[in-house]
Amino acid sequence: MAYNVNLTQTLKSLFGFDKFKGDQEAIIRNVLDGNDTFVLMPTGGGKSLCYQLPSLIMEGTAIVISPLIALMKNQVDVITNLSDVRGIAHYLNSSLNKSAIDQVKADIREGRTKLLYVAPESLTKEDNVGFLKSVKISFYAIDEAHCISEWGHDFRPEYRRIRPIINEIGAAPIIALTATATDKVRTDIKKNLAIIDANEFKSSFNRPNLYYEVRPKTKDVDKDIIKFIKLHQGKSGIIYCLSRKKVEELAAILKANDIKAAPYHAGLDSATRSQTQDDFLVEKIDVIVATIAFGMGIDKPDVRFVIHYDIPKSLEGYYQETGRAGRDGGEGLCITFYSNKDLQKLDKFMEGKPVAEQDIGRQLLQETAAYAESSVCRRKMLLHYFGENYDKENCDNCDNCIHPKRKIEAGKELVIVLKSIVGIKENFRVDYVIDFIEGRETDEIIAHKHHNLEMFGAGEDSDEKIWRPLIRQAVIAGYIRKEVENYGLLKITPEGKKYLKNPVPFMIVLDAEFNDDGSMAFDDVSGTDALDPVLYSMLVDLRKKVARKMSRPPYVIFQDVSLEQMATDYPVSIEELKSIQGVGEGKVRQAYAKDFINLITRYCKENDIERHADMRVRTVAKKSMLKVSIIQSIDRQVPLDDIANGKGIDFDEFLDEVDAIVYSGTKLNIDYFLDEVMDEEHIDDIYDYFMSSDTDELETAIQELGDEYSEDEIRLVRIKFISEMAN
Repeated sequence: MAYNVNLTQTLKSLFGFDKFKGDQEAIIRNVLDGNDTFVLMPTGGGKSLCYQLPSLIMEGTAIVISPLIALMKNQVDVITNLSDVRGIAHYLNSSLNKSAIDQVKADIREGRTKLLYVAPESLTKEDNVGFLKSVKISFYAIDEAHCISEWGHDFRPEYRRIRPIINEIGAAPIIALTATATDKVRTDIKKNLAIIDANEFKSSFNRPNLYYEVRPKTKDVDKDIIKFIKLHQGKSGIIYCLSRKKVEELAAILKANDIKAAPYHAGLDSATRSQTQDDFLVEKIDVIVATIAFGMGIDKPDVRFVIHYDIPKSLEGYYQETGRAGRDGGEGLCITFYSNKDLQKLDKFMEGKPVAEQDIGRQLLQETAAYAESSVCRRKMLLHYFGENYDKENCDNCDNCIHPKRKIEAGKELVIVLKSIVGIKENFRVDYVIDFIEGRETDEIIAHKHHNLEMFGAGEDSDEKIWRPLIRQAVIAGYIRKEVENYGLLKITPEGKKYLKNPVPFMIVLDAEFNDDGSMAFDDVSGTDALDPVLYSMLVDLRKKVARKMSRPPYVIFQDVSLEQMATDYPVSIEELKSIQGVGEGKVRQAYAKDFINLITRYCKENDIERHADMRVRTVAKKSMLKVSIIQSIDRQVPLDDIANGKGIDFDEFLDEVDAIVYSGTKLNIDYFLDEVMDEEHIDDIYDYFMSSDTDELETAIQELGDEYSEDEIRLVRIKFISEMAN
């Protein structure tokens, strides 16, 4: 059936827009002509209109299959507000009771409903399949179509059943839509839906208004986020966390600091989620803290910032989530906090899954880590990942372009990489290639007899930090192709072969390095950009005097990080001092605490310092119950490993908690445990080391003390030492 309509006029009369964006009109005409359609359009590009408008024109009911139950209500409300027809749009999902479902079906039977949103789980129910067989379907729209592919960032097995169910209900044209899909995912979607010949519409993934930045995730991450939000007072934002627990904790901290925030995750009942969503849309709350795992379908055009508290599991997920910012074309700030520890946690989560799933998951995770650690333009990296070339050298809207790193010439090293890949028959991943170049005789290399090849060890004299960023940037430059969907094998492109014949200079930037504590390991980034160097120097001098007077190492009085924060926040009362990292009740009860407060007060007065009281962060008792329980168990002399097991945390994490307790000034006696598990001489040696050392840093202690002492032993004695000498 041909639909001869003036689409621009229809767009204006129904939706109030004067013109279409990008390919919207061409997509809609393709749907109206009854053709299968594949749409790849970034978040904010206007995907919804591509099925909403034709559904209102065409005869019958359009079925929109979407996993985002939260988004269904939002979109149904939008369509309902456009029309006088009751029941013009409905949704069918697990949130409805029987009478609501009966009403939906009645409106569809009467021909009122033009648009029906269905969750994939609801679509497959026998009752619904039987009912939909009797309905005239105008077309099927599969939203979030990347869920079909195991290589997509949000694979859902029920999406694999969509095509067989469509065949059962009755054939009609299909439009598949996604905001994120690599070539592999796109092919998967079309194959699975049996729309190989679909007309394809691919929009640019470039969102010029979005600013991308990766920050080191340190112990101060909560404070960093609060400062950021306070600087963008009253603006709407979303913060993504990996776990529900963290969502709840962070939302509570934000609220304690007078930020209008609410948690949002699948563990909350639907009424609470729905209320939170509505409050966010009407700006009763400014910030939503949500789990990455739970698809949050909030269609708010003026979200001004998206923060990732934890590194996402894939670049597809990251791109889609950051895409919620600035959908109106206005400012959109995308800030991600990254640390190696988070990466290790995500990697650990994959253990126990099927091997193939682990392999896919780890490769996707490696791509995200590469993005976070790289010093290359972030926009260029993202667009390349989605198969789009970004010609500009500098996007002027990401941290790496605004603060560019020094470039080095790596033409000679690129030749080594290309020749090595050719030498091992283009059949291995990045790690293997680097081991081969550096001359590491791994079991795998020996098994393949590659240690006998001429190029083996050809790069052993070069800085080992160069190879990973070099390979990554050679991929972006088009000399190497990384087959992500084929185990991440590296292949030489025709451009790479030309380069080998005629090498030219190749400039690269080295990656940023992150320490285990989340701090950056290079010199040009300061974690204390607001630190007052004069006050810091005075605080260091005072600490030396106090330490000398008490015959203790200076770090026992206050750690460097505590002094840095004092020189940034200017605490002038006991209450304010308690909000400083590493300072707890025990520390502020020490006589010397007042000396530090008096010094800061005097300094502020003499130098007319305007203190930003609103920028000091109030904490909530997010882990206080755990800490109280640990203290009580140690008081009862329960073995420390038993306490850790009882709390369901590994021993490392347990020691982190105990560190936090003693460093904040609480005295603990763990002698009963040390006497059981450690040699007395070892205890004395480590204790004496800390007594004479200028630092309590674990890495330094491990290096200085040597292999005779395990890391756990050193940590345990350090706890004893700090508890006895500092508290």
